[in-house]
Amino acid sequence: MARTKLLTPCTTSLLPPCGGREFLQAIYLVLLLAFASWANAGEAQPAAADPALEERVTALATELRCLVCQNQTLADSNAPLAVDLRNQIRERMREGASERDIIGFMVERYGDFVLYRPPWKTTTLLLWIGPILLMVGGLAALFYRLARRRREMAKTQLSGEDRARAAALLAGDPGSEKK
Repeated sequence: MARTKLLTPCTTSLLPPCGGREFLQAIYLVLLLAFASWANAGEAQPAAADPALEERVTALATELRCLVCQNQTLADSNAPLAVDLRNQIRERMREGASERDIIGFMVERYGDFVLYRPPWKTTTLLLWIGPILLMVGGLAALFYRLARRRREMAKTQLSGEDRARAAALLAGDPGSEKK
């Protein structure tokens, strides 16, 4: 008599065996991944009381560099210093300061580095001319290297005897290899 294996509800499903450690780990992993996004959730920013003021603040903040991130604008950065600087801009605008006054204050306090588009003056001359100088220097080095290579190739011309030997080797003449 052949023995038949009894099928239980756990063995007919696609899930691992009931009560298995792997099953509990899988459930834990699914729950962990499902609720992981909550860990990074923050408090929603309150809606601006004055949308026109917020638009001005954002426009000005895109012209200023975050001093912490250095490659982001104040508007893009979430660094605590950037938030404080945006709040300072907002307060100064509420007090009636113009964009030029606020930029002047920021430059006086943090230097030209705070500007995303630094002004044209002697202290920022290298910022403006530096990329052009690097490109010209790179092209000069490339042309020098190519010219030197061309001169070296001209010096290494084959003699008549070497040319004849190479032609014989290419033609398949076995006697030319013994020279």
